[in-house]
Amino acid sequence: MMDRESRAALRRAPVRPTTYRLRSIAVSLLKVTPARLALAGFTLMIVLFTMLLMLPSATASGERTSLVDAAFTAVSAICVTGLSTVDTGIHWSTFGLTAIMIAMKLGGLGLMTLASLLSLSVMHRLGLAQRVLTATETRAERLAEVGGVLRIILITSTAFEAVTFVALTPYMIITEHGVGRSMFLGLFYAISAFNNAGFVPEAQGVAQYLGDPFFSIPIALAVFAGSLGFPVVLVLVKKLRTPRRWSLHAKLTLTTTALLLALAWLGYLLLEWANPATLGEQPWHTKLLASGFAAVMPRSGGFATLDVNALTPESRLLTDLLMFIGGGSGSTSGGIKVTTFALLMLSIWAEIRGNPDVEVFGRRIPHETIRQAIGVLVMSATVVFLAVFLLLRMTSFSLDQSLFEVLSAFGTVGLSTGITPHLPADAKWVVIASMYVGRLGPMTLGAALALRRRSRMVQLPMDRPIVG
Repeated sequence: MMDRESRAALRRAPVRPTTYRLRSIAVSLLKVTPARLALAGFTLMIVLFTMLLMLPSATASGERTSLVDAAFTAVSAICVTGLSTVDTGIHWSTFGLTAIMIAMKLGGLGLMTLASLLSLSVMHRLGLAQRVLTATETRAERLAEVGGVLRIILITSTAFEAVTFVALTPYMIITEHGVGRSMFLGLFYAISAFNNAGFVPEAQGVAQYLGDPFFSIPIALAVFAGSLGFPVVLVLVKKLRTPRRWSLHAKLTLTTTALLLALAWLGYLLLEWANPATLGEQPWHTKLLASGFAAVMPRSGGFATLDVNALTPESRLLTDLLMFIGGGSGSTSGGIKVTTFALLMLSIWAEIRGNPDVEVFGRRIPHETIRQAIGVLVMSATVVFLAVFLLLRMTSFSLDQSLFEVLSAFGTVGLSTGITPHLPADAKWVVIASMYVGRLGPMTLGAALALRRRSRMVQLPMDRPIVG
């Protein structure tokens, strides 16, 4: 360790231009926020994988993929969406599918890491009393080291993917896909499912597995686990048998998720029970399993054993709502997140009852948190509105189709009524922007609102306008 005189002499020593530039770069990097770092990192990955997918070796035919289609696929894979302008199982070669698989893995890891880093940034900006309370509630002190966060995320996600791979691969072998092909399919499906990407490497799609429990159950469980979010998964792994010690975030996420899943399962079952184009001709056990599978997918999974275009209008409207809500915070799913939706519903319920505070599970929610939820909702709805407006101007598709496509892109779901390959080039760029903003927007916006805390010395007089 240097003494005080040595440090003072070092500061007075002349600085070489090279050293000065390196020091300036280091200072600049320290000032980069996690949100800016995420935007830069995801943009660089998109450029890299776009270039890889444009190579002739990435396609089964050996022909070069156009820029817009390669960029669309790269953004869809890195933002773990699953929408595609080309038939994934037919257009891409093994090299192309491998590139997509790596992009899904890196995108999923990046999203969970980004969410954790943003959470830590918010924690460090809170006041002392708030930090102590929040640390007690979420056990965030155990995640103080970024290296520990990255290690736990990598181990947890890889473990879930490995379990899914082990569950799927023997079934693929039994169904005569061949050992090598079965291992590739098992790995691809495992990464695609846990990261909520929804890419399908088979030309027949997943409609061939309608009502098949050996495929549907592992895929649905992987999608469900990936959509819960790293903070919730960590709580469940460590405190599964002591629900009273679960964090407020975990309780709120699990409760809201269970309610939405039950309502969606029942809704699809009733709405599609007699639809001859989907479940009308199927036995009751297939109807039960297929509707449950369909209820999980709008959280951000994107796999569809039922023809989305053949669903009843009511089922598509239900899917629109579920895609907009999305999954848990800190997960690979998109949407405004279930906690945002839960806080909005709780605030409405508190207003109806005349309660001055929003309370849940014995805790009071700060008013600024409710304002953040409202901000995420309004900004998300604005993005969806603008994207739908542009699609209606650029294409001849109906409002129902355009809204479904945009919500699927913004919620990084990957479900489609079949219009994606038929979009003109300019409309494809609109959907690309929707995927990018939908994936990074709500998360970074929520953190930005939480970090933007200003104290005012003078407050204006209070007045109340008429509402309603």
